[in-house]
This record gives sequence, C-alpha cells and structure tokens, in this order.
Amino acid sequence: MAAPGFPVTPERVDLGRKLFFEPRISVDGTVSCARCHLSALYGSDGLTRSRGSHDKLNRHNAPTVLNAGLEFRAHWIGDREGLEDQAKRSLIGPLTFGNPDYPSVAAKIKAIPDYVEMFKKTFPGESDPITPDNWGTAIGAYERTLVTPSRFDDYLAGDAVALSAPERAGLRKFIDGGCAGCHNGSAVGGGKFEKFGVSQDYWKETGSPEVDKGRFEVTHAATDLYVFKVPGLRNVAMTPPYFHDGSVTSLEQAVRIMAKVQLGTTLTTQDAQDIVAFLESLTGRLPKQFSESPVLRPAAFDRINDTRPVTPR
Repeated sequence: MAAPGFPVTPERVDLGRKLFFEPRISVDGTVSCARCHLSALYGSDGLTRSRGSHDKLNRHNAPTVLNAGLEFRAHWIGDREGLEDQAKRSLIGPLTFGNPDYPSVAAKIKAIPDYVEMFKKTFPGESDPITPDNWGTAIGAYERTLVTPSRFDDYLAGDAVALSAPERAGLRKFIDGGCAGCHNGSAVGGGKFEKFGVSQDYWKETGSPEVDKGRFEVTHAATDLYVFKVPGLRNVAMTPPYFHDGSVTSLEQAVRIMAKVQLGTTLTTQDAQDIVAFLESLTGRLPKQFSESPVLRPAAFDRINDTRPVTPR
C-alpha cells in the first residue's frame, strides 16, 4: 500500500513498527498506536469510543488500522490527510498522546538511544532526523504493510469455490441492493464521504446517545452535516461495535440499519444473513509483523514520563 511520496522501505517499516507499539512517548506513558489498534481485536479496540492519555474519552469509535492505507482519508470525519498525518498529529492531540508540543515529544524520543540510531539510519543526511514528520512517515510506512488478504481475494482471483453458496448469494445481494455503490474498491469502502441517514435520521435507528454532526465540524458547510467517511469493510466481522459512535454491536443489525437509512430498504432475515455471510468472507489473515509485538529497548533514564514532583527527604 505504498503511495506517491510515501515509499515503504525496510528501514522505515522497522522503525515505524517499534514506534507504533511505543507507549513512553505519550504524556502519561500509557498510550501508543497499539492501544486503540490491538492485533487481538483485528486492529480496533472493541470500545464504543476509544480512550487516550489520562483515560480521556475520544469523540469517535476507533476504526481498524488494517488496510487503512487503501482509504483516501483518515478518521471518520476526514480531518486527517492520511496515515502519516494521523500519526504525526496524534502526538499532541489532547485525546490521543496528549503531549503539549512537538519539542517535548522529540526530547522523549531522544531519551531512548535505540531510536536515536534508528532515526539516523532511516533518514540519513538530516542533521536532526527526530522530527514529527519523520515520526509520521515511519509509522505510516509500517501501517502500509498491514494488508489482510481474504477468501474474497481468492474468489476475485478466479477460485470460484473460495466462497460458500450463502457467501456468493450475499455478494450478489450486496451488489444488487446498492451497498456496493459506496462500499467498493480495494478496501470495500473508504473512498468517499457520504451523509449518514439519506432516507431518515440515523440516530433514530442506531439509538445514538448523541447526534454527531460529522464532517460539518471540520468544514462548517451545510452540505457536510451528518457526513462521514464511508468505512472500508475488510475484517468488519471482527471489529464491532459499529458506526462512528460504536452505537451498534451486531453486524446483522448494522447491515439492516444501513439498508434502511441509506437505501430506504427493509431487508428480510434471509437477505440480511446472506449479506453478513459475504462480509464474513472479508476477514483476512493477520500480518505477522502486527500479530507479534516487538521488544522495545530501555530509555536512557527510568522516569521518561514521570512528571510527579520530587519531594526532598
């Protein structure tokens, strides 16, 4: 999933993988990218809404990081340009890593000798390679390797029996019913913004405790009211709860709600179950470099994140 301007090199991937799992750079020493994107939960965290430093509650449900490099923007409301921008800006977000500024981030990274050498090797020729941009570039390179081929890909490659009869029936209903109008492309979605609630108000069906205005909060344009990024559906059976606010726990219920509020259709039980069967075929194989976490080398001093005042004895 390399992209123009963001090549995937072994050095960037190696550094980015360690930074992805590194919690000591956060303000309280507890938050890493892996906190909200757990391999055991297929790159999500299983929470209605994710939590950042000091256990602060985020606005939105954490989408899976798997195959995220196939999507055109990051975040539900598209306020991040892509993987690299997301990784960089998370460093100082009050609801993510929580650091006050980028210089404090650089100081924490430089306190871990292993990273000093890795940044120099990964970004040669730079007088001071430990920068927020390089942090984002390295993590982005690693995340671009997190691809999960599935039986659906085998089917697309010509293996007609890679999908069961119910899964093939669900695929046909997924296409003919209009789902593929938005959930298309390599990620089976993730390529556009759409209003959530074309036929009726989404929160009446999801039971959402709050009405989120979506991308309107970014652009303040009336046309972006209740508009969100269409999520990619790869591994969707493994990443509940669903929607931007994690308001729905059942995949079948999510399918029914989408048909009703987006397409104005009430699905039969059989149709909903067949579509779910197809969606389950999108569950892929976890990359080893994600399912196994790396060993992180110690810092130059023990209290890299200990901000408690020292009381003289």
